Amino acid sequence: MIDDSVPCLPRGTRLHHDRVRDTMVLLVPERALLLDETGNAILREVDGRSTVNTIAARLAERYGAPEAAVMSDVRDFLGGLVAQRLVDYR
Repeated sequence: MIDDSVPCLPRGTRLHHDRVRDTMVLLVPERALLLDETGNAILREVDGRSTVNTIAARLAERYGAPEAAVMSDVRDFLGGLVAQRLVDYR
């Protein structure tokens, strides 16, 4: 993954609040991925315009965490979703 890449959700993929479980899920055709707090925070920043660097910087500032640690989490999380074809890069 390149840190200046712009992650985006593929067509037909979206974030959704599951009222039954009271949690956020990533809905994809014929599947739903339950998100924890970290995954939800990262995916809420994926807007198709912001780079991985920008997303990590925003989250580090919001949560008062070291940017290097947040960048590592963002890279790992998005990399896993890219491998499953649940996130793309522009």
